[in-house]
Amino acid sequence: MENTFNPDHAEDLQSQIEEVEALSSIYGDEWCVIDEASRIFCIQISNDIGDTKLTACLQVILPSDYPSSSPPIYQINASWLRGLQRVTLANSLEEIYVENVGESLLYLWVETIREFLREKSQSAGADGEVPPVKHGSIITDRRSTFQPHLAPVTAPGQVKMVLDKLYGNKKIASATHNIYAYRIFCEDRQSFLQDCEDDGETAAGGRLLHLLQILDVRNVMVVVSRWYGGILLGPDRFKHINNCARGVLVQEGYTSSAEEATTQGGKGKKTRSKKAK
Repeated sequence: MENTFNPDHAEDLQSQIEEVEALSSIYGDEWCVIDEASRIFCIQISNDIGDTKLTACLQVILPSDYPSSSPPIYQINASWLRGLQRVTLANSLEEIYVENVGESLLYLWVETIREFLREKSQSAGADGEVPPVKHGSIITDRRSTFQPHLAPVTAPGQVKMVLDKLYGNKKIASATHNIYAYRIFCEDRQSFLQDCEDDGETAAGGRLLHLLQILDVRNVMVVVSRWYGGILLGPDRFKHINNCARGVLVQEGYTSSAEEATTQGGKGKKTRSKKAK
C-alpha cells in the first residue's frame, strides 16, 4: 500500500517523525521500520510478568493526516487473539483514539496492548489444572466415525488446556476434524463468553455453538472428532455432530433427555439443567 505524503499536512509529518523517534528510543529493537516512505511501522509486544508468555505484533500505517484528522491504520497479528478478545481489544484502541483525537497515540496503543497481554497471561495462569475430559458414544456412518468429548471450563485459558490434552491423544490428533464450541458464563457481567471452531468442517462449529445456546448450557466445552471415511455424507454429517454433542451433554448431566426432545421438537418450554459442573 502506497501512502503518499500530502504537502498540506507538513505539521502532521513533523509530528509523526517526532513520535517515531520517541518510540524508537523507548522500545529499541522492538520497534521496526518496514517502509519509512510509506509510513509503515511495526512493534513486537510481549508481556513481562506471569508464567504464560504471550506476544503480539502491531503493524501501523500512518496516513498523511495523522494525527490531526485520521487514526493510524493498524493490524494486530497474534495467533491466540480471536473472537471476543479481538473485539474487546479493538474497542479499547478505538476508545483511546476517540479520547485523543488530534494527538499522537501510538504509545498509548502499545501500552494498552501490553496490559491486555499481562491480564490474559495472568488469567491463563490462574486457570489451574487441566479440566477433566469425558468421552461420549461413537457414531459411525458410511465409514465416517464421530466421537464427542466434553470438559467443564470456566476461563478461556482452560479451553486451550483441554485442546492440548485432547491432541496429546494420537487417535484424536489424527482425526480429520476436531470441531469444538464452548460457553462460559461471566457472573460479573451477566453475559456469556463463547466461541467455536470448524477445523475445516465448514459451518460445523457454528452449528455446534448454536446447539449449546438453545440447550442453554454454560461453563462447558464440547469437541466432536470426525474421522472421514472417504464417502461424502452431505448434511448428515451435521446431524451426527450435533447428536454426538447432545449425547455427551446428557451423559454428563448438562441437559436432560427430556430437554433434548423438547428442543428437537420445537414445542414446550425448556428448563435449564441445574447440575453444577
